[in-house]
Amino acid sequence: MSDSLTEKKCAPCEGGTEPLDRDRVEEMLPQIPGWQVDDDGKTIYRRFEFKGFYKTMAFINAMAWIANQEGHHPDFEAGYNFCLIHFTTHAIDGLSENDFICAAKVNALLDE
Repeated sequence: MSDSLTEKKCAPCEGGTEPLDRDRVEEMLPQIPGWQVDDDGKTIYRRFEFKGFYKTMAFINAMAWIANQEGHHPDFEAGYNFCLIHFTTHAIDGLSENDFICAAKVNALLDE
């Protein structure tokens, strides 16, 4: 891939396109360190840990800003010192490049 995922913008996805196949997912996964793909290949996820509630919430707010800018919103769970993020493209019941773009931009929040 010639362009960095962090330089790309999510494309609207209303369905009608095929989700990424498992080979393509495995090929793209190294571009988003720390993320994993679930067993059915439809979701990527990562758990982030922080030193305290305030840092966790600051991260969540920044992640929410990215999601809004991209028009591609994750599911997430949070607690005092963690945030677990799941990206999938619901309209196609699987993964799209949008999921990887957002994951890369979330990683960039922590300069990884």
